[in-house]
Amino acid sequence: MQDQTAAQLPLSALDDTNPTPLYLQLQQTIEEAVRKGNLKPDDALPGERDLAKQLGISRVTVRKAITGLVKRGVLVQRWGSGTFVAHQMRLEQPLSRLSSFTDDMSARGLSSSAVLLSRSIGPASPDELMALGLSPGDLVSRVNRLRLADGIPLAIEHAVVPSRFLPDPSAVKQSLYAVLHEQGCIPVRALQRLHAVLLSAEQAALLKVTPQSPALYIERRSFTNAGEVVEFTSSYYRGDAYDFVAELTLHQPERNLNDDE
Repeated sequence: MQDQTAAQLPLSALDDTNPTPLYLQLQQTIEEAVRKGNLKPDDALPGERDLAKQLGISRVTVRKAITGLVKRGVLVQRWGSGTFVAHQMRLEQPLSRLSSFTDDMSARGLSSSAVLLSRSIGPASPDELMALGLSPGDLVSRVNRLRLADGIPLAIEHAVVPSRFLPDPSAVKQSLYAVLHEQGCIPVRALQRLHAVLLSAEQAALLKVTPQSPALYIERRSFTNAGEVVEFTSSYYRGDAYDFVAELTLHQPERNLNDDE
């Protein structure tokens, strides 16, 4: 695989007499190969040692070039596997609309899927009691999943739902909201809190990015028409695949009619 990929790279593009630093030349070479389709998503790059030998440059230069491309989302490093061409997926996600991951991907013409990581039923933890407005001893159903679009892992979701709304967590195959709809407890509004985080090695492996990659952590509490909390979900979204968008309006103070007199 590596020999085939290396042969596709226009290695002769590097020029010692060019004032552009060699690591930038290598970045431009790889990006050009990606644009032309000579390197396709999930293609493996040669190892640092092989690239350095073929190009006649140092491994430090190769590492600097690859690190820059990983930060820009052109390449992705998979723990224990190597460096690969990343899927160039970038999604805009409105923060003002309440919808499920499945519906979001469907609206974009993408095929959504989920990998079950764990599911359970048990007494709510102190944090879950507070988030869901439950009493000590109340049971919750927990569903932890990896969410994918067109086979690309985009988010890790951990959903907690009072068991009276979701008595059987195994009923969640694809969309949690679809199951809640069937149970007659439709979320109609939600509160979200979000902040930037760095992914742990375990989280990065699931999302197929390097450890300590940037991500957005979002906590969401969803409510029914009756004001009951039906869902408490915490999610980690890949920072290289999502742009979260919010519409802002300027508050206009009410005018005093006396001001016009």
